Amino acid sequence: MNITDGLLTGTWLWLLHALFVAGFAAACVTAPWSLLANNRGLQHLFFGVTVVLMVMWVMRAGISPGLSIHFLGVTALTLILGWDLAILSATLVLIAMTLVGNESWQGFSANGVCLVIIPALLTHVIQQLVGRYLPKNFFVYLFGCGFLGASVVVAISGLSMSLLLWIDGVYPWAKISHEYISYLPLIMFPEALMNGILMTGIMVFYPDWIRTFDARVYIDEQ
Repeated sequence: MNITDGLLTGTWLWLLHALFVAGFAAACVTAPWSLLANNRGLQHLFFGVTVVLMVMWVMRAGISPGLSIHFLGVTALTLILGWDLAILSATLVLIAMTLVGNESWQGFSANGVCLVIIPALLTHVIQQLVGRYLPKNFFVYLFGCGFLGASVVVAISGLSMSLLLWIDGVYPWAKISHEYISYLPLIMFPEALMNGILMTGIMVFYPDWIRTFDARVYIDEQ
């Protein structure tokens, strides 16, 4: 889902501005800037996955403004780059989408919170919980963080935007439910499959690309 011009009122917009700035500032503070500046491989990876995410966000479908559907992809992005660089990468994509007219400047912070900040931080929390409480196993990481994590993240992201539109009185809940919520289970499966397949390929062939995956722990010590 995406917020377009004129959908939200001033009060909610200011709150979302504050939340997005706080999340983006936290990512800027914790991001490994020196590593990014000195590691050409990480630079290529960062800009490569940013371009891939941009292509994913271009392809969308929907009926009413704010109720469009597209792949999110932030779960795989966060697992690969870490939550801080993922927020920076997805924000670049959101800026690009706004510049070309696919998103609105007025709804930038709302989209940033619901499509960038919440998904990245939620993926980080899920990854931390899987690493702490579940066995250190390749398949546990893959299914817990990649497949299941992606489905949970896209569901929470969609519900957060839906609640925002409903609480602010943009659409009645019946319309939101009919045009978006009823399709959410159908969105969760392909989102999980897409993120899971992407993570599987990278974990098998290029595990060193994933900042949140330690092959020595999940593979070598098994």
